[in-house]
Amino acid sequence: MCENKNDIIKEFRIYSLATDPIYIGTGGYTIGRVDNTIVREPTTKLPKIPGSSLAGTWRYYVTLEIHKYFTNSDYRIKRENRKDKKDIFVNKAPKWVNNFVDNKYVGIKCAGKDDDSNINFDEAGDRGTGHCGHCIVCKGFGFSKKDKSWQGMIYFGDLNILLFPVFTREGTKWVTTEKSLIEADLLKNKKGDNEVYVVKEETEEGADDFLNLGWLYLSYKKEKKCISLDKVKIDGFRLEVKDIVIVPEKLFSHIVNSNLEVRTSVSIDPITGAAKEGALFTSESIPRGTVLYGKIRIFDKSVFAGISSELSSLPSEKYLESALRDSKHFFETLGIGGMTTRGFGRIKLELTPCEGDDSTQFEDKGEKNDAE
Repeated sequence: MCENKNDIIKEFRIYSLATDPIYIGTGGYTIGRVDNTIVREPTTKLPKIPGSSLAGTWRYYVTLEIHKYFTNSDYRIKRENRKDKKDIFVNKAPKWVNNFVDNKYVGIKCAGKDDDSNINFDEAGDRGTGHCGHCIVCKGFGFSKKDKSWQGMIYFGDLNILLFPVFTREGTKWVTTEKSLIEADLLKNKKGDNEVYVVKEETEEGADDFLNLGWLYLSYKKEKKCISLDKVKIDGFRLEVKDIVIVPEKLFSHIVNSNLEVRTSVSIDPITGAAKEGALFTSESIPRGTVLYGKIRIFDKSVFAGISSELSSLPSEKYLESALRDSKHFFETLGIGGMTTRGFGRIKLELTPCEGDDSTQFEDKGEKNDAE
């Protein structure tokens, strides 16, 4: 559940759909069923997309989104003397790009790891390397220079599996747990008008029938639940309540880990054009069609602007929200995680304010919506 206890912290839900298998590796090789394993939650052993991976990728995409609005392509590379030039950004640039004046310092190096963190904050805006420390990317996601560090204003949670697709004799079903549905604010109470499959824990007594979830053959009973899937409308994807299977917590991890996508790959010898001997490896991934859920918080520090010199220019919460919304389309093409050139990584995201939040979804294009 989401709670916003004050006006300076805004919380948003993320519902996402994997349109490709998602591979976020642990690094290195392991001994077991697969060579390249993916990141898992330590307590549940469920695969996830870590908040650090989401934050790092989104930081890069916000930087790319800003760079497409420069009036001169040289500005995408050089920062020198930008402060003395007018009309750095095109007129059609959204307000979060054009109106936040310190975006004039932004460089492509503001995305990713700072490669020149040993210079002072005041020098950073005029140098062509490292984080500038001034733009909406550095202020929103954080930076660290020789004489000053900034925590950032956007806080990313992990994306955890909410609905996991599994092959059954009745077609593809999406497996979840009651706890996951409650956490994602999809299950209001236990009773309702929608019939769903509910897998029984141990006994077959009172079961309606049996259903295979991958290689597992389990008894189930159809029960009516009050499940609302209105929030899980990701682009053209629509999931029906009748396709949901609720399983016990103790089974969920086993079902997910038994039905991950496993691919076997091989390196190609550039001389012969054939498979290279001894270069065979397997990797696992979260399969396409998986629905994930997480949260983002934005700490609107702009309300403290003017208290000190370092807080004199900060982006508002609405500017940061617009930056995230306008740049999330890159996830649908460039993806997240590893092996994106091999058909992995594409994902669709929907960002929605939590109930009780006074934030509203809006398009911040050109003259629309003053977010001052």
